[in-house]
Amino acid sequence: MKKKHHHLTMIHDLEFRNTSEKGLSLEKVHERILHFMRLEPKAAYKFIIGTDCQVHVGHTKFITGVVIQRMGRGAWACYRQVIVPRALDSVKEKLSTETMYSEEIAMFFNEQRRSEMEDIVLPFLYQGASFEMFIHIDAGADKLRNKTAMFVEEMVSRVESMGMVPIIKPDSYVASSYANKFSKKPHHPTDESVTV
Repeated sequence: MKKKHHHLTMIHDLEFRNTSEKGLSLEKVHERILHFMRLEPKAAYKFIIGTDCQVHVGHTKFITGVVIQRMGRGAWACYRQVIVPRALDSVKEKLSTETMYSEEIAMFFNEQRRSEMEDIVLPFLYQGASFEMFIHIDAGADKLRNKTAMFVEEMVSRVESMGMVPIIKPDSYVASSYANKFSKKPHHPTDESVTV
């Protein structure tokens, strides 16, 4: 009996999911974020995008997480996946591609969409409300602990050029924890629960 071989093709959808919803467009993600913020407009918010990847047999799985964090009082999050049908071996290529996928999502949140989020908290700034935007980079500057250290400066510059604040390890939890959780399981083309 011959074993079936599945040939992976590039999967690069802009569909997001979380534990309760799937098939979310970026527009729907933005609507969910606005709704979450309107529930408590006097809160301090962090809007964070971060990507992690894992190399699996025959492919590399990238997960980009989008999180709106209400400081000290919960969060709403979702993620999307990109499947590259080859194993990426280069640390720089993996890190650069992770950063690129985070930047891709950040570009959707243009000045108008950012303003819509900021406008929710604006009337309450003097009562502690705030809104900050970050890209979490799955890299650390400690040369003894991180193979990615030599590329940190380049990735940080890329994020800053987009007008967002870069955060690196050990504080880049959306990339190194949230996205990492979903990147660990290999992609199976026949597994509907994995495809985003």
